[in-house]
Amino acid sequence: MQSAMVSNRFVLGIIALGVSFGLSLVLTWNFMAALLTGMITITVIYTALSIEQRQRHYEIRGRRDSLQRRIQELEGLKARVVGEINQLETYCSSLYQESNQLHNQVIESRNQRDKFQQEVSNFIFEKKQLERQVHQFQVEIDELEQTQEGINDNLAELNKEKRSLDLNCNLSKAEITQLQTQVADLQKQKQDLENNLTLLERLRPQLEEKLYEMRVQIQELEIQETKQSELLGAKTHEKATLETSLTTLDKKIAEQKTEINNLQEQVNLLQTERDQLQNQVWELLQQVDNVAQPSANEPQPGIEEDVDLFPFADFIEGAENAEDSLSKEWHQFLQDMPSYEVEALKAILEQNNTNQILKLIAENQITMPSLLIDAINGRANEIIGELIIESEAESPVISTEHIKNVSKLITIYDQMENQGISSN
Repeated sequence: MQSAMVSNRFVLGIIALGVSFGLSLVLTWNFMAALLTGMITITVIYTALSIEQRQRHYEIRGRRDSLQRRIQELEGLKARVVGEINQLETYCSSLYQESNQLHNQVIESRNQRDKFQQEVSNFIFEKKQLERQVHQFQVEIDELEQTQEGINDNLAELNKEKRSLDLNCNLSKAEITQLQTQVADLQKQKQDLENNLTLLERLRPQLEEKLYEMRVQIQELEIQETKQSELLGAKTHEKATLETSLTTLDKKIAEQKTEINNLQEQVNLLQTERDQLQNQVWELLQQVDNVAQPSANEPQPGIEEDVDLFPFADFIEGAENAEDSLSKEWHQFLQDMPSYEVEALKAILEQNNTNQILKLIAENQITMPSLLIDAINGRANEIIGELIIESEAESPVISTEHIKNVSKLITIYDQMENQGISSN
């Protein structure tokens, strides 16, 4: 049992190290800080597990020792009470036998007295002696009755003590049943932990593969760091030139902003002129209709049937369609994602029984929901440059600034699926 617990602790330590190391490395990109956080999480988990196990062990052992002592005391007290009761019963039986013998002797004395009444005159002295003996016997009988009353009182007290002992036994039995229920709960918790460990054992090869990939990436990053240190000298020189070019670009941007403002003013003027022209054309058409009432159905050579106005509406619709279309990064993000990640993203967007759907998708892919969300966020960070899922709440949600793009991405995916089904 202890070897299994040690192996479970070792597996939990490795998993905690890998997860904390991976998350801190992804967030900070600092190998030493990630390794430090991993070691801290391992120490914290091991100390918490050891403290909790010691507390449970001490509580269970203390309760067991106290109950055993209590049971031993009750058993000893019960044995003493039973012995005293047996002694009292033997003593009462002996007293009963003696009282029967005395009663028989009294009867015999009375018979003798009846016999001897005829010889009273001859046996006066013997009568006095017999009366003295009878008096002594009466005194002894009174003493025996008093002792019998005391014995009865002792028996009543012993019965009270027996009842109290029965109550204590019932209380101890109730405590034992409570301990049994607690042991059953602990066994259920143990079963749950074993199930979680089996799931972690299934996920262990994937985590080892990710650790290997992270190690390869770390080696590549170290090589890149050496190259970047070599290029740092050249980039310092380029930085000065870039700063000078940035100043010139700032000046150009300010000039372009002024030009854009001027163009916006011109567009506003053109829109007002367009409205005025539309009103004038409408008035001319009404005048032409009023003048040409007899030949309303015949076309006139000087007036066109349709007036071509400036197509501002088409221009605005084209701009809106351009805004609604996804950027190249989002298209690349959709192409790189597998279908199960798109389904998980759709479940998070719809917020309809999200946790269960993510659990089913993760079980089909032999992974966990948290790792699935981390994979989607990692892909989005590589392609788009930002994280799109917030997993701090009870159920994960899409960030507010990315909800619109994610909904467009899901609609495009659904259209592609429908087209694929129709072509098949």
